[in-house]
Amino acid sequence: MIPCVKIKASKDQSIKRFHPWVFSGAVASISELLCEGQLVEVVDHNENRLGWGHFSEGSIAVRMFSFGTEDFNSNIWEKKIQNAYQRRQNAQIIHDGTNLFRLIHAEGDGLPGVIIDVYNHTAVIQFHGAGMYQHRNEIAQAIVNVCGEFIHAVYNKSKEKLKSIPTEDGYLIGGQEINIACENNIQFSIDWVQGQKTGFFIDQRENRALLGRLAQNKKVLNTFCYSGAFSMYALANGASLVHSLDSSAGALQLTEENLKLNGYPSEKHACIQADAVHYLKNLNEDYDIIVLDPPAFAKHLSARHKAIQGYRKINEAALRQIKSGGLLFTFSCSQVIDKDQFKSAILASAIAVGREVRILHQLHQGADHPISLFHSEGEYLKGLVLEVI
Repeated sequence: MIPCVKIKASKDQSIKRFHPWVFSGAVASISELLCEGQLVEVVDHNENRLGWGHFSEGSIAVRMFSFGTEDFNSNIWEKKIQNAYQRRQNAQIIHDGTNLFRLIHAEGDGLPGVIIDVYNHTAVIQFHGAGMYQHRNEIAQAIVNVCGEFIHAVYNKSKEKLKSIPTEDGYLIGGQEINIACENNIQFSIDWVQGQKTGFFIDQRENRALLGRLAQNKKVLNTFCYSGAFSMYALANGASLVHSLDSSAGALQLTEENLKLNGYPSEKHACIQADAVHYLKNLNEDYDIIVLDPPAFAKHLSARHKAIQGYRKINEAALRQIKSGGLLFTFSCSQVIDKDQFKSAILASAIAVGREVRILHQLHQGADHPISLFHSEGEYLKGLVLEVI
């Protein structure tokens, strides 16, 4: 028997509107003592089934992966992955020049706490919760069943996210494959074993392409560059000079690898190991385009205020120094800071420097990072392209 979580009479409307998070305050009763990640049936106050999910200790009591009255069936994972794969095909994300994409984007694809990124012939899974992790072998097999024509290996990279349960990273299916993948005909060396996240930041694909279209004959500074993806797009599209800045020597090594991999002229590129704010305050180059793509400054609500101050500080430095007529690509990937709060932080920075600034583009995550209309929390990436007078 699968245990039940009963919802209060006044608290079931969000579930009926397909919001995947059931907060602890909405729970009327639980049929038995539950463990973290345990599969549960969610029912209303009359014990009518609302769907299925995994129990979680904390403010979010259940993460729903299925809504409605249907019985639970293990084939659900393959069905969801098939739907997600078709979604990417319909959006024309997968084509001859791109074999690097996100296959599953957590709640956006109906699998809370699951990220699956595809790099050429390898799918890399990152589980953010014990519930979905217990289905890891079924999910891995479902990936191969759906995408077997090009997926030869499935790698689990969840240890850093699942500190509450014993787990090790490693291959669930297959073994080491070639780690070179393509995005819009640009090659990248992907380190899914030691690299950040699953090895690459796929969500910026369309924003990188936009920068590429604007970079011809321009001088570009790419801060927080990691593996230099924005830099590669600038070079591929004829930028006259590109500087890639990061505080990590390892990140700059990845950037150099990608430069050589694509055969871009080294005389047009330089790596700079430095603190971004300090470097921006002391620019000795008149850059036409500056990219600010920092890591999440706030991962929890308690850090929101400090994060906003961080965004103000770094954007103020860039706005103060960029040449007249220059473009600033500025981003936030902090989920707890919404678009309006981010825009307000940039406004405060512009007021502080006293320069005229216009928004040319408002940017967000790519179509392989879909957002459920009923789960606005899934929209985490915010970006602006600013013209600075």
